[in-house]
Amino acid sequence: MKKDIHPEYHKIKAQCACGNEVELGSVNKEMSVEICSACHPFFTGKQKLVDSAGRVEKFMKKYADHMKKNSKTAA
Repeated sequence: MKKDIHPEYHKIKAQCACGNEVELGSVNKEMSVEICSACHPFFTGKQKLVDSAGRVEKFMKKYADHMKKNSKTAA
C-alpha cells in the first residue's frame, strides 16, 4: 500500500436524534443520524400505519374473499 494516501480511521460515537449513541469506526471525527435501530419503527415494532383516503380499508375489502379462501386452505 502507498503511504500517506489513506484517511485516518477513528473510533467515534454516532449520536441519534433520540439520544442513543452507537460506537463505531469511521473516517469522520463525529457523526449524527436522524434515526437508529433503537427508535426505528421496523426494529421497535411500533410501526404506525398512516392511511390516507381509506386505502387500507379499500384493499381489505377488495381482497377479503381471497384472504378467506387462503385461511381455510391453510388450516
